[in-house]
Formats: sequence, structure tokens, C-alpha cells
Amino acid sequence: MSSIGIDGLVSGLDTTALINNLMQIESAPQTLLKNKSANASILVTALQALNTKVASLATNAAKATKVESWDGHKVASSSTAVTARVSAGATVSTLEFSVDNLAKGQVAMVDLAQAGTPPVLTVVRGGVVKTLEAKGNSAPEMAELINKAAELGISAVAVRVGNAVGGAEPEYRLQLSGVTGEANAFEVYAGMGTAGARLVDSAATTGATKPLVKAADAKITLWPTSGAAIPLTLSSATNTFADVLPGVTVSVAAKTPADAPAVLTVTPDNDSMRKLVSDVVGSVSVVLSEITSRTAATTSTGSDGRSVVSGGLFSGDSAIRFLADSVRSAASMPVSGRSPSEIGIMLDRSGAITFDQAAFDKAMAADPDGTQQMAMAIAQRVADLAKSSSDSIDGTLTLKIKSQEGMVSDLGKQIEEWDRRLAQRREGLQRTYSALEVTLSGLQSQSNWLTSQLAGLPTWNSNK
Repeated sequence: MSSIGIDGLVSGLDTTALINNLMQIESAPQTLLKNKSANASILVTALQALNTKVASLATNAAKATKVESWDGHKVASSSTAVTARVSAGATVSTLEFSVDNLAKGQVAMVDLAQAGTPPVLTVVRGGVVKTLEAKGNSAPEMAELINKAAELGISAVAVRVGNAVGGAEPEYRLQLSGVTGEANAFEVYAGMGTAGARLVDSAATTGATKPLVKAADAKITLWPTSGAAIPLTLSSATNTFADVLPGVTVSVAAKTPADAPAVLTVTPDNDSMRKLVSDVVGSVSVVLSEITSRTAATTSTGSDGRSVVSGGLFSGDSAIRFLADSVRSAASMPVSGRSPSEIGIMLDRSGAITFDQAAFDKAMAADPDGTQQMAMAIAQRVADLAKSSSDSIDGTLTLKIKSQEGMVSDLGKQIEEWDRRLAQRREGLQRTYSALEVTLSGLQSQSNWLTSQLAGLPTWNSNK
């Protein structure tokens, strides 16, 4: 419990200022600990930022070491009616074809008046037989029942086909729409099962049961200009043809004339390959720039007017300097006696790593396999180094960060201990000075009493 005193009540001393000045002297060791903790926290933040960049370097470099990453191709179509996309496994190739037909879904109209009261329909599609019985006579009710029958794969909607006459309800028909493909054609029968009247016949070409739109497959003819006696055709239930060429998926949107077919051309995607290398070099540059900026010295003017040179946060840190040298070496050291500069990875006099796109393109054109192998070897060296530095368990940077975090934690505990120690010291000083005031007050009271007693004594005149 702290003592309470009033400054200068008896002594006239400014005891609060006096105690504060004493405490400032007493807390000097804690101030040093706080400064050390703050600097260690700043270093932890800087190391974490560097570790994030090294981890990104590891990711980009690891990607460039994978063979599938270099399996980059692009496809071009000569026709606006045809689009294509490539995936893994694509190879350099060319294909010519005409679009003869687009995939369609069957569309049919049903008159519920032919299905009894209340109407009962049996729908057959792809081996699925579904009987639907409405409680009322409305087409919207039957449409709702069909839409809920997901196994049919048919959507239904009530369409008004006549106007109201003489106050009567307008006439509606039930429009049914199936998914694309000949195999998805459907038939509709009146009543329970397929013994009743056929209201929709998917195979009919004439008559009342003919579909409004027949289900159809998309069809293409390969190399139509070749004049082959037996044309090569492909069909698809949708307007998409998968793996027409290895790793190439084609989508058709319109028919093409037989004498003006679409031509697909699959070529190497040099842009994606170039990006693999440029991403690695870019990440290397980011790591080196981060270290350089944190190491560079700064100059300031001291209180005496002289210049003061201060080292950067990473100055004198041999582990960080070794990391920078290792990254630089991994990216620039020769591979099987060949310099990385041959494929555009350059090391300048300042120690910076840059990427020469023109040199890489030239190397790819002259020796694509050799260039790829060299780039993968360099990426592997960089990936291994970055991984060993940034690994979340035992990476050298990770361990360094944990060590600094431990130091910050220990310093925090010491600072807390000093808080308790200084609080006790302040309380002791307050008690001491409060006791001093009490003692002085007692002495002053005694002095005043003695003075009053002496003043009350009789005065003796020695002359008489």
C-alpha cells in the first residue's frame, strides 16, 4: 500500500519531483532493456518480411523445376465459330475440320386436354420412366411436377397459346425442353404407363406428335478438303469435343462451310515458358533487394554537427550476408560448364540478377530442350536453397526468427520484473519522505512548545 504525502508541508521540499528524479536514475537499466527489446522486435519484423520473400522464391523456383510446367502450348483457331483450349499433354499439331451440325435439346408441346381429367402423363427418357399425375387441370401445376422430377432431366413451362374468349380461361400448352444430344430425346404418353396415346414421339417427323425441335448431336467432319471417299466424322452430345487432339478441347458455336473449314494450330507457348524463368529471376531480385535495403548504411548529422554513419538493420549479420551470397551463386553459377547468361540470366557488376528476354528467346529457338534443362537445373538449386532457408520447421531464417522472438519474450519478462522492482522502490521512497515530513512536523511542534514555554518565564532585571 503506497504512502500518501503532501509536498513541502513541513520541509518545503518538492518530494514528488525528487522521487521522480531518483526513479529516473533507478530505471536506467530498464530503459536499456526496453530499447533492446524494441530493436529486437524491429529485427523480428524485418526477418519475417525477408522470410516471406524467400518462401515466395522457393514456390516460384519449385514450379520451374517441374516438367509439366514446361509442357506449355497454345492453340489458335482460324474460325470464329470454333474456340479451343489446351491442357496438360498437348503437343505441336494441326487439325482441319468443318462443323456440320450443332447439338440441340428436344423441345415439344403437350396438350393436357388429351391427358385426361385430372391429367396424367408418362415421360420416358433414356430408360427412365416417370408417371406424373396432377391434382388439377392447370398446365403450371404439371410443369412444377416435371421440374421436380430431376431424374428426367427435362424442364417444363406453361405457355399461353390462346386468348381468353367470353370470360373463359386462356388456353395453355405444356412446353418441355430436354438437354442436348440424340440420346436425350424423350417421349410422352397420356395416362399411366406407355400403353396410352403417344403425345410426343421423339422419332416422328410428321404429324401432331412431331417434336418442335429434335434432339441432335453436334457433328464435325475431319479434313473435309482432303476428298476422302469415307469422311471422318465425330459426334458429341454437347457442343464441346474433348481431346480431339491430345490435351485440346474444342467448342463449336456455328456451322462452317465445307470449303472453308476451321483450322486448329497448336504451338509451344513461349510466353508461359519465358514467364517461368522471369518469375524465378524476379523473386531472386526481390530477395537480394530486400537484403541490400536492410543492410545499406545511412548518414545523419549529430548534435555536434558532424556526420554520423549508421549501419542498416542487417549490417554485420553474417547469416544474412551468407544467404545473399548463396542466392546469388545459385542463380548465376554455371551448369555443366555453361553460363546462365546463355539463357538470359545475367549477373551484373553490382551483384544484381536480371533477366534478358531476348537472350532467352534466342536460346529457346536454337536449343529448346537444352535451354529447358539448364533453366530447370538453376531453378532446382534456387528452390533447394530457398526451401532450406524458409522451411516452417527447420529453415535457417525460421530458426533465426524464433531465436529473436525468444529474446524479445525474455526481455519482456525482465522488463516486467523491473516494473515490480521500481514500483516497490517508489513506494519505499514515498514512505521514507512521508515519515520525514511526520518527524519534522513533530520536531517543529516541540520547538514551538519550547519557544512558548521560554516566552512565559519571568524576566529578571540584573540591575535591581
